[in-house]
Amino acid sequence: MIPYGKQHIDQADLDAVLEVLNSDFLTQGPKVPEFEKRLADYCNVNFAVAVNSATSALHIACLSLGLGSGDIVWTSPNSFVASSNCALYCDAQIDFVDINPFTGNMCVEALEKKLATAEANHRLPKVIIPVHFSGQSCDMKAISALAKRYNIKIIEDASHAVGAEYQNDKVGSCKYSDISIFSFHPVKIITSAEGGAALTKCSKLAKKMQMFRSHGVTGATQEFSEQSHGPWYYEQQLLGFNYRMTDLHAALGITQLNKLDCFVNKRNLQAKRYIDKLSALPVTPLNVNNDNYSSYHLFVVLLNEKSARSKRFIVEKLREEGVFAHVHYIPIYKQPYYQRLGFSQFYCEQAEEYYKRAITLPLFPLMTEEQQDKVIASLKKVLLMADSIE
Repeated sequence: MIPYGKQHIDQADLDAVLEVLNSDFLTQGPKVPEFEKRLADYCNVNFAVAVNSATSALHIACLSLGLGSGDIVWTSPNSFVASSNCALYCDAQIDFVDINPFTGNMCVEALEKKLATAEANHRLPKVIIPVHFSGQSCDMKAISALAKRYNIKIIEDASHAVGAEYQNDKVGSCKYSDISIFSFHPVKIITSAEGGAALTKCSKLAKKMQMFRSHGVTGATQEFSEQSHGPWYYEQQLLGFNYRMTDLHAALGITQLNKLDCFVNKRNLQAKRYIDKLSALPVTPLNVNNDNYSSYHLFVVLLNEKSARSKRFIVEKLREEGVFAHVHYIPIYKQPYYQRLGFSQFYCEQAEEYYKRAITLPLFPLMTEEQQDKVIASLKKVLLMADSIE
């Protein structure tokens, strides 16, 4: 079975993890701050806060911005549920902004209209979370301009987009946002086995996120609010969580970061090859805008209207052919939990159009041309089969 995504672990990765296993530190040692500095330097941003998952990073990002009961967060329906769950963890309300079905990203025009309506109804969000779907940045300059007009904070969910660029700046630079989030899950661009990070230019936000990831506890003498009891003393100053990354995970993240640009370059070459060879088939790859350099976490194609009616058949038959086609994503509001919150099944028109037609094809750095050719041949075969049963 050719998977839709797969990590690439080499000897340097194995050696780095083994070095930590043989060291004095397995959890909170020197590797976590080293990884944070390397990541911040790569993205040209002041601070990176490493945690145990991107889900945790989203949560502490929301908390650091003061999100709470009565507040509202808007995000994209075309994402994994973590992008919206983070608001609910803070007892805030969630809503969704429709997408551009040809990029999979938040639609600026839909956002602008929704903001105008929300202002009239006194229901503006406190935070907007654009999701950089498949590795391509949203139009952050335009989204930022709208957010500033309405005094709204921005968290970029860049879980798909480490190594990507927007207008010649690295995604994660926070040029147009307060905080950016990365994921290092094995299926992402680089992996720390499990892990995530929140990046920011703001020292106050970084400090809050550092506190939230570690029980709300500090051992820094200069930050104590009461007299120290002795050299063992620490204080819990807020209600935090155990979201810390370990040195084992950070060591893997560091060696993976060394290969990031190579991985992204390979993904772009593979994507170009797909685009060239799929041009004769009744599918349309997602658009990548000229001001973007996508990291191509996913390679998504849109079926034409006729084939879309047989989408389930196509995905099932591709898997029977040994090609693990997938779908990213079911619109979040269609999930049973969100239905119970009051969202209708067809809440976002363009997200529905996208979901009806989207299929994810395999793409990963170690994918061979032979494997890619098999994917293409299998897709051609299955599309013909789908046509025959119409």
